[in-house]
Amino acid sequence: MVARVPEIFSPSRRERLRTRAARRGRDAAGFLAEDVAEDVAERVAFLRHQPRHALVSGDHTGAVARALPGIALTDGSEWDDESPYPEAGFDLAVSLFRLDSANDLPGALIHLHSALAPGGLAIAALVGAGSLPVLRAMMLAADADRPAARMHPLVDVRGGGPLLQRAGWTDPVIDTRTLSVSYASPERLIADLRDQGLTSRLASPAPPIGKAGWERARAAFRDLADDDGRVTETFEILTLSGWKR
Repeated sequence: MVARVPEIFSPSRRERLRTRAARRGRDAAGFLAEDVAEDVAERVAFLRHQPRHALVSGDHTGAVARALPGIALTDGSEWDDESPYPEAGFDLAVSLFRLDSANDLPGALIHLHSALAPGGLAIAALVGAGSLPVLRAMMLAADADRPAARMHPLVDVRGGGPLLQRAGWTDPVIDTRTLSVSYASPERLIADLRDQGLTSRLASPAPPIGKAGWERARAAFRDLADDDGRVTETFEILTLSGWKR
């Protein structure tokens, strides 16, 4: 009997977030995609990999295309990460901030690997477990003594290696880096997350916060602010990479 994968994330909610982010395109906040695109270009150059046809998923701003000129790109953003892809044979596959909300992450990594041609390179960027401490503090303050699940679980770097080995990736590399962004208001922080399709994708959404809860959240934000009234939020970018031999 095949074990049923628990549905922690909502595919329909994830698709709505993806569609909204794609609709805004380059008008949306895209600093995470820009950072990852630059990182992908640096990794490809360092490894002296010369892809001709790349699969790119989750790049709503076109950052990867701009970072890798001259390479034929296929947009896989509408493909289901947890099912076999409709196309394969790519010599580079890049996934931006999609697999961190896969109910079956090992299966999604297998499908990404299977999309490669022999000698192909896969790179997946995820929002890591050390991300968004300010938002977490705000949500805890908002809920007071009745905390709710408002932020979905994130992947820890220590779990990356076993996942890639199970998925058959060769010479896997797992690393993290942090990106710090300054905000003058919690509304701007949340707007940036919405622009990048990174708000909650949980299958069982938490109840509305309410006016009093938002006041507590804003107070928590102010408590963390510097003398200029700004708060620095942290994004941990977890990158998984490996080959198909």
